[in-house]
Amino acid sequence: MVIKNIPLSRQIVQEIISGIQSGTLTRENGALPSEAELSQRFDVSRATIREALSLLEQRGTVIRRHGVGTFVAPTPRIDTGLEELESLETLARRIGLETRMGNPTIEERGAGPGEAECLQVPPGTPVLSIARVILTTERPTERRPAERAIAYLVDIVPTSVLRREDLDRTFRGSVLDLFIHRGDLALSHSRTDISIQAADETIARALNLQEGEPLHKLEAQLYTRDGRIVDYSTSYFVPGYFHFHVIRRIGQTSGAPVSS
Repeated sequence: MVIKNIPLSRQIVQEIISGIQSGTLTRENGALPSEAELSQRFDVSRATIREALSLLEQRGTVIRRHGVGTFVAPTPRIDTGLEELESLETLARRIGLETRMGNPTIEERGAGPGEAECLQVPPGTPVLSIARVILTTERPTERRPAERAIAYLVDIVPTSVLRREDLDRTFRGSVLDLFIHRGDLALSHSRTDISIQAADETIARALNLQEGEPLHKLEAQLYTRDGRIVDYSTSYFVPGYFHFHVIRRIGQTSGAPVSS
């Protein structure tokens, strides 16, 4: 399906990533099909395939070897279920992926109408906004940089819960981990909406991507046990580094015999 407001090459990028993640597009040695085969598979021109592969190479998803072929880069991927709430830093540490926080943009201001609605507070309520990029450190090669931006995170927190001076030098980018370490909020659960969103100018610049590239978007509200929302967060994840899944259990009444 063609999406009119996203360039075709970037749509093919997502198709290739999906094929890599599912294993339907890669061969045993990690090689991708030739440009001609990809062109036929996705019913687009070879020029479009070349542009898509170039974007994937810039992102570090694939490695192109002249005269040999295109191969999936050996980059660790965060594969996580959404049933248990954990920070990105915790997930990355579990698979041995080294991450760090880029320079954050932190400001105290009044909550906008949309933010106030998500936090269930009056518009203009003082909040702390924390926007930052998460980078992964990769082993440098001749054609790949040492670091890549893999996520852009924004947290909006009422200043009654968190103030700028509470972010000391140990802050590594996770508001959730900070709250867990404090231990004073009696956290309960997070309600999260998941979608795909094209990168706008601000996010594309932060993640060093082309504007319009598709990203995984998680929009979440963090609740305490008494029903208070203490954090409204929006997270954008670069495909290829993340794979989200949900375990769905069979209901207790499913398959039960019906009595008459």
